[in-house]
Amino acid sequence: MDVTDTEAERGFRAEARAWLTANVPTDPLPSGDTAEGFRAHLDWERRLFDAGWAVVSWPAAYGGRDASLWEWLIFEEEYYRAGAPQRVTQNGIFLLAPTLFEFGTREQQDTLLPRMAAGQDLWCQGWSEPGAGSDLAAIGSRAVRDEAAGGWRLTGQKTWTTRGAFCTHLFGLFRTDPAAGRHRGLTYFLLDLDSPGVTVRGFDRFDGDEGFAEVFLTDVFVPDSGVLGGVNEGWSVAMATTGSERGLTLRSPGRFLSAADRLVALGREHGGRLTDVVRDRIAGEWMKAQAYQNFTLAQVTDIVEKRSPGARSSLNKVFWSELDISLHETALELLGPAGQWEGPWSRGFQFSLAGPIYAGTNEIQRNIIAERVLGLPRR
Repeated sequence: MDVTDTEAERGFRAEARAWLTANVPTDPLPSGDTAEGFRAHLDWERRLFDAGWAVVSWPAAYGGRDASLWEWLIFEEEYYRAGAPQRVTQNGIFLLAPTLFEFGTREQQDTLLPRMAAGQDLWCQGWSEPGAGSDLAAIGSRAVRDEAAGGWRLTGQKTWTTRGAFCTHLFGLFRTDPAAGRHRGLTYFLLDLDSPGVTVRGFDRFDGDEGFAEVFLTDVFVPDSGVLGGVNEGWSVAMATTGSERGLTLRSPGRFLSAADRLVALGREHGGRLTDVVRDRIAGEWMKAQAYQNFTLAQVTDIVEKRSPGARSSLNKVFWSELDISLHETALELLGPAGQWEGPWSRGFQFSLAGPIYAGTNEIQRNIIAERVLGLPRR
């Protein structure tokens, strides 16, 4: 594995850095989980798209730059180094899109991907239900075949739908064969939230953000073109999405490299007041961010050489979610009681606490690692 940039990659990095330096908003945007903030972030993402930076690794025909995965990682490093805004379209471009590239028909790709890249269609993830979250196989929302209409009738409830209050479309799992086993009889659907029978009900979080939603579906018609990857094949398709969610695309190393650099800068601000223990913690967090980058580079090497990461994406998820917390905990300890309750470190810490829960709880991920990576017996 060669971790040095080629001449072409150095040029790509320089171009990305120059554009971001010139265009990243100088003032932080409101939270993307509020209506005002979501609109502001979406304006930013459309500027990214207009300049060709929204989806750099996608084909040019879909709004990308035909960049390699190595160049995508470079762009992510520069994006976070520049302090650019959070990507509110991430569920579409980082989770659904890789699944569309793998399982979608050409018609689905040609229709959906350009609109996703341009921020015209805004996708949320419809997996969690009141009785099914980390245990994804427990999904109870159902889809019944409507042969005459050439499609399906969807009924059920999805919850904890991130930014569902602001999105236009949903991708989710529904049970199409109730008699099949837990991991069978599921189908992956793509649907428009403006469809008759859909009710989206947003709810506030304790921090005041309003983007979470419950989605209720009552006899919602979805045509056959809204099935991704085949009827009753939804579990395999969903596992590809979870691989993206837990592994490479959702949390790139650039996010944590930038946070680690900011933590080092914060430590330098405190100078002589640091104890040796705190200095060691800062150094340890910086090294863990570097380790995550190296792990990801190895993973990209596997992908480029046509080796699937499979269950090893669970290693990624446990590592980055716990790294996110420890980075912010160290920063808050440096800030002390007077500086802990407001500002980006405080807000980042609050968000980091959700990391071990979303994308499958870390308890579930450790079971997957034990059984499918280490080969340990089930007890």
